Amino acid sequence: MVRSTFAGVALIAAVALGAACGSSPMDGEPVAAPDAVAAGASATAPTDIGELVGQLRDMAWAEQVDEARALIEAQRPHHDTASPDWLLAASWLGRGASFAEQWDVAEQYAREARDGSIALLSSRDLDADGQLPLALGAGIEVLGQAKNAAGDKAAAVQFLSDEREQYRGTSIETRIQKNALLLGLEGQPFPVLDVDEHLGPPLPSADSLNGKVVIAFFWAHWCPDCKRQLPALEQLHETYGDKLAIIGPTQLYGYVSRGEDATPEQELAYLRGAYQERFPIPEWMSVPISQENFLDFGVSTTPTLSN
Repeated sequence: MVRSTFAGVALIAAVALGAACGSSPMDGEPVAAPDAVAAGASATAPTDIGELVGQLRDMAWAEQVDEARALIEAQRPHHDTASPDWLLAASWLGRGASFAEQWDVAEQYAREARDGSIALLSSRDLDADGQLPLALGAGIEVLGQAKNAAGDKAAAVQFLSDEREQYRGTSIETRIQKNALLLGLEGQPFPVLDVDEHLGPPLPSADSLNGKVVIAFFWAHWCPDCKRQLPALEQLHETYGDKLAIIGPTQLYGYVSRGEDATPEQELAYLRGAYQERFPIPEWMSVPISQENFLDFGVSTTPTLSN
């Protein structure tokens, strides 16, 4: 395994997340519920938990924080508030409040989602089902954003870095790392790239990249949108020439054409053979192959471009 670093090249992750500014209460400070919440809770009929999660998700994207808060508190007496589904519902309210920059509410429900998820981990694996990692990941994400919104970016980045170490190797590691990079990487040296194998030309040296803009194009061989992105990259290469370097990290997925299962050796042979014949790797793009790069850059979807 080879580790290569590009010193002096700044990175800004091109990932769309809600930007945040504002202030949050001190850790542990209670946030009072609206009077309407307490008054209406006992009179509200129970809602199916799956339906409740969907309603809170829709309200989050619409930034309907007060309505969402009234709904979840009215439903609280009717549900197991220690269940993964309930914690996922709470996490959506935390996210919605973060979108609306209501950081006291965001922190309250994000903390409920995170702390409740951690309590469940004493008796189950994080990735035993789909709801728990979503709830925990969202709780961690919003708590990091809340610390940053309170004006302490260093504490936010440290919190997210610690959480990544805590959950390294789980399904939420990438999500946590993405949020850490969004807060802390701008203006920093280009992260280390891991090179288990590569396609195309060898990875350029750090010295050869000094003074250049570097685009990292994360792609997958099964991804049609990745293939549609290549003409735009080709145009950038033709326009900027030696002022620009384009690197195309990918990883192995355990299958080849038509979803046929494959060993790492078989998938590498496919990428270097049948895939290259049909979709040639551009001569101006080196392709390091390693899952570690996707984790280190917080890449959970393809295509993702960073520069």
